[in-house]
Amino acid sequence: MDTKNAKIELFENTKPAKALAIMAIPTVASQLIILLYNLADTWFIGRTDNSYMVGASSLGLTVYLAETALANVFGVGGGALMVRLLGEKKEEAARKVASYTIAMAAISGFVFCLLILFLLEPILQLLGASENTMPYAKQYVLTTCVIGGIPTIMSMCMSQLLRNAGYAKESGFGVGFGSLLNVALDPLFMFVLLPEGDEVLGAGIATMISSFCSFAYFIVKFRKLKDRTVLTIPRKLERPEKGCLKSLYMVGVPAAVSIFLFDLVTIVINRITVSYGDIRLASMGIVLKLERIPINVGLGICLGMVPLVAYNYGAGNIPRMKKFVSLARISILAFSLICVAAFWFFPESIVGLFIKNEATITPGAEILQARCLSLPFMMIGYHIVNYMNAVNKGQISFILAIVRHIVLIIPIMLLMNSIWGWTGLIWSQLVADSLNVLIAGIIFMKHSIRE
Repeated sequence: MDTKNAKIELFENTKPAKALAIMAIPTVASQLIILLYNLADTWFIGRTDNSYMVGASSLGLTVYLAETALANVFGVGGGALMVRLLGEKKEEAARKVASYTIAMAAISGFVFCLLILFLLEPILQLLGASENTMPYAKQYVLTTCVIGGIPTIMSMCMSQLLRNAGYAKESGFGVGFGSLLNVALDPLFMFVLLPEGDEVLGAGIATMISSFCSFAYFIVKFRKLKDRTVLTIPRKLERPEKGCLKSLYMVGVPAAVSIFLFDLVTIVINRITVSYGDIRLASMGIVLKLERIPINVGLGICLGMVPLVAYNYGAGNIPRMKKFVSLARISILAFSLICVAAFWFFPESIVGLFIKNEATITPGAEILQARCLSLPFMMIGYHIVNYMNAVNKGQISFILAIVRHIVLIIPIMLLMNSIWGWTGLIWSQLVADSLNVLIAGIIFMKHSIRE
């Protein structure tokens, strides 16, 4: 069976559990490797026992998430549309969508990096940088998000297109290769090549180099697959039909807004937390990265689900589509509960893996126990959002993002912090996500696809 027919078989006839595993396992692996390099930066920087450096790297992560949001406009919107068109047997339309997606990701990425470059200090001040963290944050953002910004955005976008075309393993390898390279380069630049005091700069340079290498891999892979898929490196900007463009942005923009709102929540958390001191900011930064373990696994499963759901939705095979939705939901809930148990019973040991400073570990353990209970509710919310993206209901995803971040998380966080102080702040996530899952569940039941 040739590669193209094998991918059709995967979408149309492979047993649902096996098909989801084929798509989700490489995606989960790549998500965990992405997390590994984020945690590795924190771990290596934490070896300095300098809480200001740890806090600065957490601020840099916020700018990185903004790049992720931009990549999602095209990667999520273009990828979901491309695979739906393939399900409808419209290959030429799918090819144009893929070409347009890559070209626009490059153009918008260039503009974004210029904006960050010229507005760097005001942006970092907005994110909560202090006199102690500003110099390190500048080093990290300049290397990772300005110089390395375009290859980062392009790699994310091309990875999503590759996965949606059925090449989850190849997509995961490209992401994983760059992330593992980053982990390998971190200690070299931080502790060998650069002098003491430049550890954050070293971590940034390692990330920048790995981003360029990952981007090079995806260029080579796209060229090799150009005769077997609708994926291609564009030589000019091809505009798909007007209806296709609307569909792309109706899914892609809400997906990006979700990341921006997540970023906004992180900004608010940092701004509130820094009022309790830079030490607690460092503790919060570590916990926010630890949370990414279950979140990235859940997202990996959901991202593996999306092409299968979108293809069968486009093909009109609703019973098969629903099986993928149900299997993904069960999987993410099971894993999130395992993580809740680990975070609840061993918080000091887990936070202590990243920094040995007892003053940072104690509040970090307190934050981790409080926030971990929201994970199952958070996972269900992500599952519903990805389902809506797959079935071309991006407007519902947008509503869900607004409700979760603007209507619930930020107001509840501000309210609970004003009433109960530090305790209210760290428990606010559980309250907000509990309410969110009730609202999202009602919306899901109302707007889910029926036979």
